[in-house]
Amino acid sequence: MSQTLQAVRGMNDVLPEEAAFWELFEDTVRSWLKSYGYRPIRMPIVEPTPLFKRAIGEVTDIVEKEMYSFVDGLNGEALTLRPEGTAGCVRAVIEHNLAARQTQRLYYIGQMFRHERPQKGRYRQFHQVGVESFGIAGPDIDAEMILMGARLWNDLGLDGISLQINSLGQPAERAQHRAALIAYLEQHVDMLDEEAKRRLYTNPLRILDTKNPALQDICAAAPKLIDYLGTDSLAHFAGVQQILRDAGVHFTINPRLVRGLDYYNLTVFEWVTDKLGAQGTVCAGGRYDGLVEQLGGKPTPACGFAMGVERLIALIKDSGGEPAAPVPDVYVVHQGEAAARLAFRVAEGLRDQGIDVLLHCGGGSFKSQMKKADGSGAAFAVIIGDDEASTGEAQLKALRAEGVEQRKLKVDALAEAIIDYMIDSDEEE
Repeated sequence: MSQTLQAVRGMNDVLPEEAAFWELFEDTVRSWLKSYGYRPIRMPIVEPTPLFKRAIGEVTDIVEKEMYSFVDGLNGEALTLRPEGTAGCVRAVIEHNLAARQTQRLYYIGQMFRHERPQKGRYRQFHQVGVESFGIAGPDIDAEMILMGARLWNDLGLDGISLQINSLGQPAERAQHRAALIAYLEQHVDMLDEEAKRRLYTNPLRILDTKNPALQDICAAAPKLIDYLGTDSLAHFAGVQQILRDAGVHFTINPRLVRGLDYYNLTVFEWVTDKLGAQGTVCAGGRYDGLVEQLGGKPTPACGFAMGVERLIALIKDSGGEPAAPVPDVYVVHQGEAAARLAFRVAEGLRDQGIDVLLHCGGGSFKSQMKKADGSGAAFAVIIGDDEASTGEAQLKALRAEGVEQRKLKVDALAEAIIDYMIDSDEEE
């Protein structure tokens, strides 16, 4: 007897009841993004492996440990399931010369893949909403992206999500800070854990973001990047803060909020919560003016953020948010060969008029079908037997309204009668 196959660990099925939360979230997100003028872009799930090595960096956990990479057996090309979306979006912008035509506000929703230890809110196949802008250099777009997050939490009915911001300055400023940081950490090298020692000369900024409790005091006393920022970088950061204050958005400046990649610059931000355990970041973003050029395009200012869908849906559920279960307007009940044929035509005709219809399939008595019609939540049952089929008629029965008599109608009159009932019911409410 063969063993029952199961999903890959960390890659989860989204069952119908759970999918309702996803649809509620995705519908809200698409409406929210449209209101800010962002347009959808769809990139392949599989990209050339060198794209991520160049964008993310070869000396990173993602590239070294977490990517699902393979060699195409047909042409020997090195390919990778995308671990994040920004690199692919930038590749598409360069390949299709989008930023040269006009400024771009783009978004995507889709699967990402990382070989991590599965835990609450973090899976090997996970989903992100990514939002990217190209061609806008000022602090206004940085601030707008942060304000977008504040509005989305309100639209989703979420609270307890706080904002942290920082500035990474420009590469030359960051290089000065990096040298000072390495010199400082070298003085405490005996106290660093193995991960910190490995990163000391390759990616020292990431040490400041460690979750190791034993390193917290060392990191807290480390040189702060903001102390190395020049006049222009400080002015950009002040501009972001002013817009946030004008909008009434509270924030905390977190000097340990960093990115370990060289193409990041100026503003970085994270929306965090304490309701998801240690994995508290639900949205992270910032400016990455160097990435387009790094991947072969012309120098282009860029800014973006990504949010984890699974984490936000967990917050929606924890907050008591409840998506409305899909309920048909009409359940079509039928018995007999002629009735079954007419039932299909009736159901399609009602759908043509914008009425949601659940057509009974699988046979059964009128009694059992009516029980299912009632359990479906439908407002009406359309009942067709062979007698009705012979005259081109059907019985219309209201399942939720009292005092409404069941009546026989020509099938071509059903849609108008149902719509009139629905209008009258809405006016009474």
